[in-house]
Amino acid sequence: MSLLNETHAPELTSWIDSANLPGTDFPIQNLPFAVFRRAGSDEAYRGGVAIGDQIVDLSLAAQCGALAPECRPLAAAAGESSLNRFMAMGQGAWSSLRLALSRALRGGAADADRLAGCLVAQADAEYAVPARIGDYTDFYTSVYHATNIGKLFRPDNPLMPNYKWVPIGYHGRSSSIAVSGQAFERPRGQTLPAGATEPVFGPCKRLDYELELGIFVGAGNPGGRPVSIDDAESHVFGMCLLNDWSARDIQAWEYQPLGPFLSKNFATTISPWIVTLEALAPYRRPFERPAGDPAPLPYLASDANRAHGAIDIELEVLLESASMRRAGAGGARLSATSYRHAYWTVAQLLAHHTVNGCNLQPGDLFGSGTLSGPTLDQAGALIELTAGGKNPVGLPDGESRAFLEDGDAIILRGWCEKPGSARIGFGECRGTVLPALAE
Repeated sequence: MSLLNETHAPELTSWIDSANLPGTDFPIQNLPFAVFRRAGSDEAYRGGVAIGDQIVDLSLAAQCGALAPECRPLAAAAGESSLNRFMAMGQGAWSSLRLALSRALRGGAADADRLAGCLVAQADAEYAVPARIGDYTDFYTSVYHATNIGKLFRPDNPLMPNYKWVPIGYHGRSSSIAVSGQAFERPRGQTLPAGATEPVFGPCKRLDYELELGIFVGAGNPGGRPVSIDDAESHVFGMCLLNDWSARDIQAWEYQPLGPFLSKNFATTISPWIVTLEALAPYRRPFERPAGDPAPLPYLASDANRAHGAIDIELEVLLESASMRRAGAGGARLSATSYRHAYWTVAQLLAHHTVNGCNLQPGDLFGSGTLSGPTLDQAGALIELTAGGKNPVGLPDGESRAFLEDGDAIILRGWCEKPGSARIGFGECRGTVLPALAE
């Protein structure tokens, strides 16, 4: 489990002035990773690290002489067109490069002039999915979301009996994951209209978002070799924002007996920046269960997980309609919550995923599942906020939404903040709904 070290010191500042501004997502205490190139260019994508409003081009940083010699091969690996090889190097390599970058970016650094030649403005960049994602698993870690959804379909028995014993998940589709800025056509599929006895085919009418966090696997494990909960976080490279778009009417018709299929595999949007678990260390919290709930089975429990397993990441969802965009009004907040409410921790998800011998690989991605809090204003999906579409939410310009309409953009944001620690941000995750393809 990542511990506090010199990179977290709140008094650290950078020679890059924008990294020292109040409210920045990317101070020197963060240093998240992405894959980028200059927008509109035919340059090769390469790895970079965010600092203020700039990006350190790691491919150039490996060559410029500003980093310690032993860290230059690490920067070269992280500077490739995907982060997979760097992810596979393990926690020691990730921490060493982060420390070297922290020292090189601090105010008064001896080789600041050399590293300054490796900077690209974020405003001039475009991004790619930061790793080759071999497999994608979506979990269901919010007991509040599970209960709210269950009430819509099983008012007398909303929570299934296995929920408090086992982290529930399903295998998603990695090929349709795209980086922030994704725009996708409204999905089509089979639905069963109310009162009908036969399904119909056509565009989804109940399109929804899901506020989630993405968890990127770093070093993998051999097949047949489970990862213990105490070792689990050493296999986690970092976290990003994730929107698991959902076609609720298609889902209602198809999900029994094997779970979601076409209702989930048409689009998933992630933010470009991966925030390392090490950067999140100041925001650890005890992992607690409500009184009376069962204790996790031994393979899902440890002293370290109980003491520090939860992470207090603040999250918000905004909706920007087409008319709001034309008026330059910006997005309207729909809800806000925190990852500290999750019923299962990152370590528990990875330990459970491998307990049967499943082999994870560098770049594999977990979705946390919809992250709803204990009150309705903390709900992470429209299906909860609107009680299944019965109570549309109002927008500032007089519009309302039961489910998403064509032209709507959903914007996810996340950050950690508290007195005595630097603010750690995740950037933005944006996706836009386009009209369905013509039949």
